[in-house]
Amino acid sequence: MPDDVGTKKLRSTRWFGDADRDGFVHRSWMRNQGLPPHLFDGRPVIGICNTWSELTPCNAHFRRIAEFVKRGVYEMGGFPVEFPVMSLGETLMRPTTMLFRNLVSMDVEESIRANPIDGVVLLTGCDKTTPALMMGAASCDLPTLVVSGGPMLNGKFHGTDIGSGTNVWSMSEDVRAGKMSLADFMDAEACMSRSAGHCMTMGTASTMASMVEALGMGLPSNAAIPAVDSRRYALAHMAGRRIVEMVREDLRMSTVLTRRAFENAIRVNGAIGGSTNAVVHLLALAGRVGIELELDDWDRLGHDIPLLVNLMPSGQFLMEDFYYAGGLPAVIRELGDLLHRDALTVNGRTIGENTAEAPCYNRAVIAALETPFKPAAGIAVLRGNLCPDGAVLKPSAATPKLMKHRGRAVVFETIEHFKERVDAPDLAIDETSVMVLKGAGPKGYPGFPEVGNMPIPQKLLKRGVTDLVRISDARMSGTAYGTVVLHISPEAALGGPLALVRDGDMIELDVAARRLHLDVAEAEMAKRRQAWKPPAAAYDRGYAKLYVDHVMQAHRGADLDFLIGKSGAKVARESH
Repeated sequence: MPDDVGTKKLRSTRWFGDADRDGFVHRSWMRNQGLPPHLFDGRPVIGICNTWSELTPCNAHFRRIAEFVKRGVYEMGGFPVEFPVMSLGETLMRPTTMLFRNLVSMDVEESIRANPIDGVVLLTGCDKTTPALMMGAASCDLPTLVVSGGPMLNGKFHGTDIGSGTNVWSMSEDVRAGKMSLADFMDAEACMSRSAGHCMTMGTASTMASMVEALGMGLPSNAAIPAVDSRRYALAHMAGRRIVEMVREDLRMSTVLTRRAFENAIRVNGAIGGSTNAVVHLLALAGRVGIELELDDWDRLGHDIPLLVNLMPSGQFLMEDFYYAGGLPAVIRELGDLLHRDALTVNGRTIGENTAEAPCYNRAVIAALETPFKPAAGIAVLRGNLCPDGAVLKPSAATPKLMKHRGRAVVFETIEHFKERVDAPDLAIDETSVMVLKGAGPKGYPGFPEVGNMPIPQKLLKRGVTDLVRISDARMSGTAYGTVVLHISPEAALGGPLALVRDGDMIELDVAARRLHLDVAEAEMAKRRQAWKPPAAAYDRGYAKLYVDHVMQAHRGADLDFLIGKSGAKVARESH
């Protein structure tokens, strides 16, 4: 027997280990794939959870990554079995992939629990695939390791580097302002995405790959190796070797995903200028493993963390440059005592041990802690009568002069209303106004879309205005930028204060004081609340209705209420 822990400790032996009718059925049908009998001799069965899909361009190279994981599993005496789950492609899916994050987590959880799997390698890349797979696997709590797909190579356009998402938004605004021709805009389309991989800016995909590494759930350098770099495939190979060892050590997700690991991730997110989407994803993941993590922890632990990484959208460079400069290990080493260096990682060593000698090769990309790229760049959590359960803002991507602002509200009731109205010549708006979007929260859209970074009205763009305070119950792409207040909770669809804002109301934003205030008398608010009517239900059947009925608000991670906590991986009764 190649497994040295004893076969009765492996879940898979409940399928493959018995010399009876049921064992015959399980082994025989698997052997129609050309599998030899020694693979059923009690060795660890490693599930490779693959989000490959041609509809998810970020993950379109995952078939090859899976083959390298298998090599490592076989080398260490394991039995790899690849299985698919629904893939979430950020660029194509409507109304938003966030609607389906929780569905995929259920797919992953039940696929693992129902099958003869002893340990899992999660292949993740595009934005929601990372949190969805981690949430589902955490609910089972088997030995688990994450392999991210890696970022694309830098985009190249007219002699300069361009970044996915970030330059889409900026060039689109330039076209609307008359600064860029439509022909050039269309030419840039082929120049931006020139290799396999996910966004090469510090968008949500790169952020969540970094969170994997900061949480200790991936091997060192997992976050930044470009997708097409041979070292990405070598890392996948080593992950296959390591997951077999993890099964033999019984090193489970709950052992790695401790409170200290989440605190590390929050601080690392600040140092890299990570996406605001990490807030909802880590809150949801913590809920799955029973860790007490709250929205205010993001402010308490991370608001004063300096920005060390000079990457779009907060800076200049891209993920390829980040990897060559030293990647996330260099950032973790730089943070030093700001992190819990004794936090365990999936390779069996602590995060401090993994990064003790991590070099930095380019201080223009990764700054020293003593001379940061920007000071106090962590996620800011706002409170006030407009967001009693909280809202978030990303200071590193905002305009400093707008961080304290008072302006008149220009209100859009829905995203459709916004699109109809934003470029109207008679829109009463100027550079002091505050744009307000409703109906884009978890229940209201439904699904919590990335529309919070509303485009600036064309007439202001032509006058040289590049940023306004924008407020909504939506999310925004991690590649986006601007003085954007997001995740207002409770959302408008629940009748939260946001639902009651009207054109002309005065709104005060004070990021330093963590305050967002609607300057309307309570008596007037009470009258508006009485007149308010909830929106009609968007769905009356299927998963979308289940989602709307059970999704929690942004400050609780937008998970489904019945998925909180983990169920483990108990082997169920036989099917025959």
